[in-house]
Amino acid sequence: MKAIRVGSRSSLMLVLVITAGCMQARVEESREMHTQIGKDEAVVILAKPQLEGAGAEDGFMDCVGANLAAGKNGIKVHSNDEFVDKMFPWFEPGTAPAKPEAVASLLSRPGVSERIASTGVRYVVWLDGATLKTDGGGSIACGAAPGAAGCIGFGWWEKESDYEATIWDLKQAKSAGTVGTNVTGTSAIIGAVVPLPFVARVQSAACSRMADQLRSFFRGGDAPVPASQQASTE
Repeated sequence: MKAIRVGSRSSLMLVLVITAGCMQARVEESREMHTQIGKDEAVVILAKPQLEGAGAEDGFMDCVGANLAAGKNGIKVHSNDEFVDKMFPWFEPGTAPAKPEAVASLLSRPGVSERIASTGVRYVVWLDGATLKTDGGGSIACGAAPGAAGCIGFGWWEKESDYEATIWDLKQAKSAGTVGTNVTGTSAIIGAVVPLPFVARVQSAACSRMADQLRSFFRGGDAPVPASQQASTE
């Protein structure tokens, strides 16, 4: 009887380990115009203004920027804080242009086009989205006694990273398109004397995929791509 119980517990643990850490990802792209970025041109990543607060976490924007600039095929990324300070007050959350067409009016203001030119920024990437816990369950208890300590139980949680980047061409004062990524993943912690965590790093995966898709977008083809492109992995 003892052997059967051990075997069943091992099988259960195997199923949980396989399930935990699993992720599903989707990438979408909609292109409205050509986006061949020059060697001396840069992009800046800003949080899309919302009615309350900003559109994306600073850490996620920094992650996307670092990944976008990395490697031999990296793209020059201008510091968002420096850009906003340089362009004060026109790209503050409360005064930023609501539509790309409004950039043309902004550029007509004295000194604005010169300031933008001095930054080298060609494209603004407005980033919107968040990483949220969407589900979870189970329980785990840990305790200690003289000469012994440990945990028992099982807990799991699901997170979703959903982000969209809207790209504006400052040179032409037009919208160049959008790029979106959605990653969901299930994480778990198993209490087997020592807690064993199996974490699905959904935000890190979303950052990497967003950066890769933006790099492809800015190095993009000669013709607009109106249809969305989707991909799923586990």
